[in-house]
Amino acid sequence: MRTLGLFLLALQVPGTGTPDPTATQHDLLQLVARSSPVSKIVLLVLVLFSITSWAIILYKLWTLSRAERQSSSFLDVFRRSSKFSEVQAVCKTLAESPLVGVFQAGYTELNAQLRAGGASGTNPGTGTRATLKSLTAVDRALLRAATVELNKLENRVSFLATTASITPYIGLFGTVWGIMAAFQGIGATGSTNLGVVAPGIAEALIATAAGLFAAIPAVYFYNHVTGRIRLLGSEMDDFALEFLNISERNFT
Repeated sequence: MRTLGLFLLALQVPGTGTPDPTATQHDLLQLVARSSPVSKIVLLVLVLFSITSWAIILYKLWTLSRAERQSSSFLDVFRRSSKFSEVQAVCKTLAESPLVGVFQAGYTELNAQLRAGGASGTNPGTGTRATLKSLTAVDRALLRAATVELNKLENRVSFLATTASITPYIGLFGTVWGIMAAFQGIGATGSTNLGVVAPGIAEALIATAAGLFAAIPAVYFYNHVTGRIRLLGSEMDDFALEFLNISERNFT
């Protein structure tokens, strides 16, 4: 018992047991402040990539949510209306929907053809039989509008792919540069003590962590956003076919 008591007392004496954790703990900001100018530039570039990608992510999530809600409302109006002019009247209130751009392109082409043929307008189901000159031209107008709307939805999304692919390599470059500097420090001091080596390695690894911090959200949200855009693109294709079917039934 006396031996056990002496052992426990020895553990409680500072300097004879486990080292104080606060003595070996390095604050992240201190590590960044002590890093080389190249490492600081690397970290600055990664921070800029991360901030920009998060701004694009938040903006795209907001715009896609509005586009999806308004597309659902527009489809309800389109399928309940008996005249294209009724649908045209609500387009201004649902302008965030890509279906509105597709509809307006088709509606404009229909009006142009029917007016050239002497008809008064594009109102299916009114009893007046108007005839289209070319249904293929309407199809081309819808296709062009769908492409334009899809390009609007995909605007700036490619930056997320760039961030996801390039920031890990930028972080790796910063880490390699930091490790080189750490080994130069070891060669200059001639000491391989862990207390000398560890701070330099820790500073170098911050760049890798920053690169992954920028890349991982960009990868996830790039896939998420492109998936939602793909669904909206399919919805535009289905709507174009539905528009063509109505036009063929009523104007050919």
